[in-house]
Amino acid sequence: MTPGNFQQLANFIWSVADLLRGPYRPPQYERVMLPLTVLRRFDAVLAPTKEKVLQRFASLEGKDPQLIDRVLNELAKDEDGKPLGFHNHSQLDFLKLKGDPDNIVQHLEQYIDGFSENIRKIFDRFEFHAEIEKLAEANRLYQVVAQFASMDLHPNRVDNITMGLVFEDLIRRFNEAANETAGDHFTPREVIRLMVNLLLEPDTKVLTQGGIIVTIYDPACGTGGMLAESQNWIRAHNEEATVKVFGQDYNPRSYAVAASDLLIKGHKDSRIEYGNTLPNDQFPDMHFDYLLANPPFGVDWKGEKKEIDRWPNFRGYNGKLPRINDGALLFLLHMISKNQSWKEDDRNKPGTRIAIVFNGSPLFTGGAGSGESEIRRWIIEHDWLEAIVALPEQMFYNTGIGTFVWVLSNRKEKHRKKKIQLIDARERFTQMKRSLGNKRRYLDETVIDDLTREHGTLTESKTSKVFDNIAFGYRRVTILRPLRLRFQITQEAKERYLDTCPELLDAILAVEETLGGEPYYDWNEVWGKVEKIIKVLPDDIDGWTKGAKGTAQKKLFRQVFTEPDPDAEPVIAKLHKTQKLDTEALFPGQSLPELKSDEIYALLGLYIAGKGKHVEYEPDPSLKDFENIPLKEDIISYVLREVRPYVDDAWIDRTSLDEQDGGIGKVGYEINFNREFFQYQPPRPLAEIDAELAAVEKRIMELLREVTA
Repeated sequence: MTPGNFQQLANFIWSVADLLRGPYRPPQYERVMLPLTVLRRFDAVLAPTKEKVLQRFASLEGKDPQLIDRVLNELAKDEDGKPLGFHNHSQLDFLKLKGDPDNIVQHLEQYIDGFSENIRKIFDRFEFHAEIEKLAEANRLYQVVAQFASMDLHPNRVDNITMGLVFEDLIRRFNEAANETAGDHFTPREVIRLMVNLLLEPDTKVLTQGGIIVTIYDPACGTGGMLAESQNWIRAHNEEATVKVFGQDYNPRSYAVAASDLLIKGHKDSRIEYGNTLPNDQFPDMHFDYLLANPPFGVDWKGEKKEIDRWPNFRGYNGKLPRINDGALLFLLHMISKNQSWKEDDRNKPGTRIAIVFNGSPLFTGGAGSGESEIRRWIIEHDWLEAIVALPEQMFYNTGIGTFVWVLSNRKEKHRKKKIQLIDARERFTQMKRSLGNKRRYLDETVIDDLTREHGTLTESKTSKVFDNIAFGYRRVTILRPLRLRFQITQEAKERYLDTCPELLDAILAVEETLGGEPYYDWNEVWGKVEKIIKVLPDDIDGWTKGAKGTAQKKLFRQVFTEPDPDAEPVIAKLHKTQKLDTEALFPGQSLPELKSDEIYALLGLYIAGKGKHVEYEPDPSLKDFENIPLKEDIISYVLREVRPYVDDAWIDRTSLDEQDGGIGKVGYEINFNREFFQYQPPRPLAEIDAELAAVEKRIMELLREVTA
């Protein structure tokens, strides 16, 4: 059987699953079919050297199990005479299992226990012993085993490439049957093809060289689909290449499937490990040529936080980590830590390329200074982000939300240096005839080829744009406006104040007698009068108490007897001598517009109040706002253009210009696809809308007449 006609075998194995109907629902078929497919393949692969293994085992029986494994794993060989890296020393095989239906349960378990430790570990993760009991109770175990015994999966009949294709097809079918959870460990094949193209196509010239060795890693490998597709791409372009793949997954069944797939294909030098990638890296000292992953969307990392917080850094990243309810970016940090060092024309420092699938959250969640923004900043300022492709919605089995493929590299081509390409593929989908869970759309091969070409050629178009790295950075600057208070003594306000400060009744009456009950629009002037009135009160009338209590009395007085009013005068916070501002220190490295000194002072909240004096107003907390000013613009010009024309009394909070990390203010990074690809659609003419409404009303009236006639 050749790779071209593997479908016949896959269809036959799929048909055997009908025997499970009853004790199993279709989404549960994989619990039996995948382990038995693996088991039957192992049985066929081991058959040629089985007798030699049994003879050698007889001489080793009773010795250290690890020694037995080492010796017999080398003795069990494939059709080319290469050690398989696993063995089975049981006297049983599938034909003997089929020949003794009365002892099928006992013999099948004995057969599995006869495998080397690496295979037994896989079947432990499959939890297959529990399925054996369930099948036996339903009287289906022998029927299913007998069907598998009739399959000829010998390497002379089905080579490793074909068997790998059969296994991948079965994984796809079982996951589609279980589409309500398939997205947890299964990425749609066309998405993987696109990711692999974006990852590997730029290196076609290198990857087609004879004798090349390539390492690929997926830290959330699921059933191994991305690793398999990467191998297929390289194999199609270079049969002489040696591809070593590595993966890790926390789902035991997914791990077992991926590990089995590697062994079925004969990849002895590759490894799939079980465990939680974030706190428990199974490849701590390894670096890879290519990395790709589809980590969980929006999954919290609360369980890992306690351990991670004890680390001096997270995989070499010393900045702030993302919020606890979404750990997707932690996977990217982990992948970046696996980068090969890069140096041009140095084969020992080849660099690394990365492709990863995210939802929209890592693009823009979190403002300047947040963990997400700091991670984006770290990546972009190191010039690692190469491209992002926005995929259509409804592409995944377990979610309909929009998704994005990020491509990163620490060895960008010269024409990509300091640039990021955004490709919008959100409308370039084909509708599926039948939905699978939330998956209702897919990318056809033409679209995948077009997207790969747009990325490779750095094309500029309506759906592909290229930006300088700095275009996604901004400074978060605080904008303040003056507090404006209207003062008025009313009966209600007086009662509120005296409820708290009854001892000041006579003082408040004295203030009321002088100022009356009319409103005042200049708190600065009013407060001067109030202070003067209180100061000259007779000795038998209590004024402000000294110390903290007096401060509280004054604060409550303003709070009770004033209301914000846009027509009132600004409240003065302080009046001080003019100090020369060092604009170069405030705005380092910025080319500022030519302005008079008093204009710059006003933009910073310092207003002329006579010769040599400046007044500083108290800001209104309710009017406090923030502006995200692009890094490529100077702050003054931006405020003059985007703020002052709309609120002419606004000023820049000088404290928000404090230098941080060598920049001005708090720096953030975000990537907003909607903003970059937004195309304005003018509203339709009102006459056209009115005509449509009139036509609808006319139709409604006609229908009503038909009903009432």
